[in-house]
Amino acid sequence: MRLAVLLLAAALFELALCQRQDPFFWLSALRSRGYTHGALQADTTGGECPIECDCPPSFPIAMYCDNRNMQSVPYVPSRIKYLYLQHNQITSIPDGAFGNATGLVWIMLQQNRISSDKVGKRAFAKLSNLDRLYLDNNNLTRVPPNLPKSLRDLRLNSNKISKISANSFEGMTSLTILLLNDNVIQEMGGALKGLDSLTLLDISNNKLKKVPDSLPGMLHQLYLESNSIEAIPAGFLSKFVKLQYVRMSHNVLTDRGIPPNSFNVSGLVELDLSYNKLERIPPVSTSLEHLYLQANHIKEFTIGSLCSVVDIMNFSHLKVLRLDGNEITRDDLPNDAALCLRLASTIEL
Repeated sequence: MRLAVLLLAAALFELALCQRQDPFFWLSALRSRGYTHGALQADTTGGECPIECDCPPSFPIAMYCDNRNMQSVPYVPSRIKYLYLQHNQITSIPDGAFGNATGLVWIMLQQNRISSDKVGKRAFAKLSNLDRLYLDNNNLTRVPPNLPKSLRDLRLNSNKISKISANSFEGMTSLTILLLNDNVIQEMGGALKGLDSLTLLDISNNKLKKVPDSLPGMLHQLYLESNSIEAIPAGFLSKFVKLQYVRMSHNVLTDRGIPPNSFNVSGLVELDLSYNKLERIPPVSTSLEHLYLQANHIKEFTIGSLCSVVDIMNFSHLKVLRLDGNEITRDDLPNDAALCLRLASTIEL
């Protein structure tokens, strides 16, 4: 017993000497002497830390179980608020997986092997304080049911989701980030209706054929690239009050599919329409700073799309204009292009 006390004291002394150089040195130092995190933690409220995980004494409400080759969700003590389970081999989330830790705020489950048929219908239902849920890079084919309405950051990208049901995000009025990119989604329906706080929506690299309905009006970033969208609805961007970034590259947009002045709205900072089938430069606001139109079929430099009237007070604020990979060259620039694009630092033709 006395020897064990001396060994523990030596380990703690080593920690005191080295923590200034490496704040995480204590973990390797204690492990090298045979001590587990669970055995040394100061707070055991709601149960001991699982032996395969780490619960730092300096941050007892966090449980680190990432990169442990775990096959299932471990027991989670009730005090835990931040749970890290990413980069494992977890395949299922049963209904009672988090039943003892209903105060969870973050759950990191990305980079596992979770499939939809092995997610309990009530697995997340009792987590009324959950703020972040990362389920990206799994094998999900649908959005898990009964997700907490408290969520602000939901990441479902890089799965196998093909359809979003109308009630998948119902009541999530606090949701600000929603990542659905790199799935096989063909239809969104009205699933985005009511997401009044959403600022970032990424649905890129899916199989959408049209712009989703009921896009939230507070969006700041909208990513729709790498789909099969042929047209956009009239007034597409007019309802947004904070939208600054729109990316629709790698679609099949044509001039006919873009109603007049669809992109001529104030507030936009970046518009990416590259790798589509456009033959003309669509009219844009003079306040736009970055315009990407490379790899289309544009045959003419229409200066009126960038500056409606070219004079000393009316010029484009474009800093970057990409037109390379089209059917025009620098020789096609009109004489007054320099006056219109006086702020541009990059013009590629």
